Amino acid sequence: MHTGPLADQIVQAFDAMSEQLQAAARYVLNQPRDVALLSMREQARQAGVQPATMTRLAKHLGLAGYEDIRQQYADAMRGEVTGFAGRVGAQAKNQKLKGDHALAADMLGGIAAQVGQLAQPAALDTLVDAAQRLSAARRIYCLGLRSSHSPAWHLHYILSLAGKHSIMLDAVGGIGADALNSATDADVMVAVSVQPYTRQTIEIADFAGEAGVPLIAVTDSPVAPLAQLAACTVMVPTGSPSFLHTMSPAFVVAEVLGALVAGQAGDTASAALASVDRQSAALNTHLKTRMKRP
Repeated sequence: MHTGPLADQIVQAFDAMSEQLQAAARYVLNQPRDVALLSMREQARQAGVQPATMTRLAKHLGLAGYEDIRQQYADAMRGEVTGFAGRVGAQAKNQKLKGDHALAADMLGGIAAQVGQLAQPAALDTLVDAAQRLSAARRIYCLGLRSSHSPAWHLHYILSLAGKHSIMLDAVGGIGADALNSATDADVMVAVSVQPYTRQTIEIADFAGEAGVPLIAVTDSPVAPLAQLAACTVMVPTGSPSFLHTMSPAFVVAEVLGALVAGQAGDTASAALASVDRQSAALNTHLKTRMKRP
């Protein structure tokens, strides 16, 4: 969302505003996504004004209160990020114009660049911080719904192989969050959520936070709902020429975190993986030779 639904109205009224109202209006114009995602108090802090100034801005624009502004921007964001049908139409036109090979190349090139961003020093610092929090936790709760389920489950699988006490909150039968009934601040939650943010993920993470469980968020914006709750936020880009956002960077984060935690566990991980190997051999889990066709 490059501009908000009230941008034209704000620009027209701007010259008649007081200095404080202009500061609030400038924030709304420049940060339309934040208007939809952050609380009024946090927006006022970032704008350098009092919360009451945000309310006065809304009234100056003919609205009952600032919540009316936030609601309009939230509705605009939902329309932008959940319009799969519109995006697939745009993709189809581009694909028809440039061809299938070009679309595949654009997607792969974009993913490669996004993964490369995760190797930047600041991103690496965050990954290491997250891995250390996972290593120190008594239990790890992994959460991801809809398109975010797969990277969350992949992390859970890797951690479990390495001997960590990982619990997947997968909501099968609607009881996924029940596992949190004994969670404490000795545990940690890893939650994955990108636009369009799944409401239940945010609610479960918020509930866990009330129990004192620190949150590691894997999300796409520093002002995303999960980021507002998190002790540590791992940023993953999701832009794609496809109609659906890419989850490839989130998968990479899961693999890196799993590997770091396993390495930090040392002998404990070795013993756990040796047990996995013995069980796989006993149950003949993996195909060893290909059967020849008659």
